[in-house]
Amino acid sequence: MSGNPPILRPDLARALVPDLRREGQPTIGMVSLGCPKALVDSERILTRLRAEGYAISPDYKGADAVIVNTCGFLDSAKAESLEAIGEALQENGRVIVTGCLGAEPDYITGAHPKVLAVTGPHQYEAVLDAVHGAVPPAPDPFIDLLPATGVSLTPRHYSYLKISEGCNHHCKFCIIPDMRGRLVSRPAHAVLREAEKLVEAGVKELLVISQDTSAYGVDRKHDLSPWKGGEVRAHITDLAREMGKLGAWVRLHYVYPYPHVRDLIPLMADGLVLPYLDIPFQHAHPDTLKRMARPAAAARTLDEIAAWRSVCPDLTLRSTFIVGYPGETEAEFQTLLDWLDEAQLDRVGCFQYENVAGARSNDLPDHVAPEVKQDRWDRFMEKAQAISAAKLAAKVGKVLEVIVDEVDEDGATCRTKADAPEIDGNLFIDEGFEGLAPGDIIRVEVDEAGDYDLWGQLVAKIPAR
Repeated sequence: MSGNPPILRPDLARALVPDLRREGQPTIGMVSLGCPKALVDSERILTRLRAEGYAISPDYKGADAVIVNTCGFLDSAKAESLEAIGEALQENGRVIVTGCLGAEPDYITGAHPKVLAVTGPHQYEAVLDAVHGAVPPAPDPFIDLLPATGVSLTPRHYSYLKISEGCNHHCKFCIIPDMRGRLVSRPAHAVLREAEKLVEAGVKELLVISQDTSAYGVDRKHDLSPWKGGEVRAHITDLAREMGKLGAWVRLHYVYPYPHVRDLIPLMADGLVLPYLDIPFQHAHPDTLKRMARPAAAARTLDEIAAWRSVCPDLTLRSTFIVGYPGETEAEFQTLLDWLDEAQLDRVGCFQYENVAGARSNDLPDHVAPEVKQDRWDRFMEKAQAISAAKLAAKVGKVLEVIVDEVDEDGATCRTKADAPEIDGNLFIDEGFEGLAPGDIIRVEVDEAGDYDLWGQLVAKIPAR
């Protein structure tokens, strides 16, 4: 399965789950597909199960049942989810399905009628009920204790922190609101308490995620929560400011370009939050954006980007785009290329449009031929690659602060502040890396650049705060 990077597949990666099962202890396996938001759901489910006395297995072996947390955003993701369910049934035989594809139970049971249960996204209680029915708990109150920081499916030095569920947008190509509902934000104090506990447990980087991070708190009318002897507002600016005081890197993902995003930029310039914005622009031509049911203000977006960079020159901008959207003409696509030339985004991902069952875009006229979509994707990525290569080449000779992700006999794999795990590039150290460990924050002088990655020499370790 190539649709999900190994770190999001605890059955393929070395998931950090406890493996201290006692004799007779019921054991649950986990396969987690899809985005980091789904990974957080998997961690919450496993944490609850550990608290109830279940042992956790990162794969099928030795498990009394397996939970498959599915993705259903694209038809290709649905196919991957069905394949994973089939694999789990073949390897284990007792399978509980949850996640986004669980919103279509008939679709799942039609392909795999032998699954034990199907639940929808973030339906934690329903998943637990299904596990209880399949594998009754047998807790030992003298042995089974709730893990202080829960079960982690990521390396110990970084963690995803989900601040809300759902989305209020109605993009025609997206069915997330149908699967996960409208925006529901967590109370500010609950988010900050979780962030604080993660940092206390050794997490060096908090990756803030949601469906629409910049809309955080809108549903709560930006209410106040008690925090540290005062109050904090349920607003992304206030939340980011408080998280920035905890001493860890704070990286913001899925930030919709509302006007108030400009208030985050001074926090980045001051070092409280990483100078990194992950913004899904999707396209640049106003007519294409209108057909997508997204704001059609690409020109103003360029002005906004320029304003952000004037405040924080080191700002890294990451985005995703769709090419071959129904009705996209060659002229509209060329506008996107020209916009990308001017915007000079640092990190760019691109998808060829595909129909998704239930999406309103399926019914739009003038669908683009597959060979045209492929050609546009190739041209787009060629331009994006050239921009990335030029930006990285400009970093040669500079000293950057990086975080170490992995160390083996060949060297250290690190990330700069401009790189999110499993999404962006890496910085590699081939010499003098002895003594480094995952989670170390170090200074490195860049001596070589590629299209997406950097290489460098260790300058100094940065003492832990």
